[in-house]
Amino acid sequence: MPHETRLYRDVPSTCWPIVYSPEYNITFMGLEKLHPFDAGKWGKVINFLKEEKLIADDTIVEAQEATDEDLLVVHTRRYLNKLKWSFVVATITEIPPVLFLPNFLVQRKVLKPLRTQTGGTIMAGKLAMDRGWAINVGGGFHHCSSDKGGGFCAYADITLTIKFLFDRVEGVSKATIIDLDAHQGNGHERDFMHDDRVYIMDVYNRNIYPGDGFAKGAIKRRIELDWGTEDREYLQKVETQVEGALNEVRPDIIVYNAGTDVLDGDPLGGLAISPQVSKIGGHRLTGHY
Repeated sequence: MPHETRLYRDVPSTCWPIVYSPEYNITFMGLEKLHPFDAGKWGKVINFLKEEKLIADDTIVEAQEATDEDLLVVHTRRYLNKLKWSFVVATITEIPPVLFLPNFLVQRKVLKPLRTQTGGTIMAGKLAMDRGWAINVGGGFHHCSSDKGGGFCAYADITLTIKFLFDRVEGVSKATIIDLDAHQGNGHERDFMHDDRVYIMDVYNRNIYPGDGFAKGAIKRRIELDWGTEDREYLQKVETQVEGALNEVRPDIIVYNAGTDVLDGDPLGGLAISPQVSKIGGHRLTGHY
């Protein structure tokens, strides 16, 4: 029997299926600025939407932190214990000074935000089944698998979301992951390597992290891009391959990992997609739900 969890609680009908918590944002003595990944971007997104009067505090679903029992649905106890060592978290987040912090601070200031985002993704999975769609403003930690983190990803929220749905929601037996982050999603690929219930489509820059050749074996539709890929080529490939993926398998749930690092000028992605095309691509993908 599945364990009791707070992550599948009832959500008021007055709330949009948009999940967020101020706890998502990592701020501690400026350490978050030592990595090109913006560890406060989730709050910026919410503030922008509020300023445009598209959402309000009382229409957002408040994310809950994933507990150890929630995380153990996918993660090994050995892996969770390794996160009690600051040098392990420093390696995963690629912020070397974290190595010198007491682990209680690392847990509170670094890992708790990531656990809350992970809880938010799991909650969004259930909401998507209830409402037809849902968005977690954070999460998408696609470099983390059951027993290994990396690339600023300490918890396997995508794998957890799908496993929770398989275990707890009647009628969910097939899932499709569409991963448009500029980096290969090697974490969920390793987790679902031999699971025929999960179909993975991954579009990424072939020249950047992680270059995980083993994990590529789990990808059913692999679209490898080169440095500086621009709008026309990108949009044509994404549209064609998404349509093909959804015609090949009719999933009960689609998990769309919407990486913004495809944008021109992003310090990590190495692609050259304009904001205009990024918006169009996202809109058309949403239309398939």
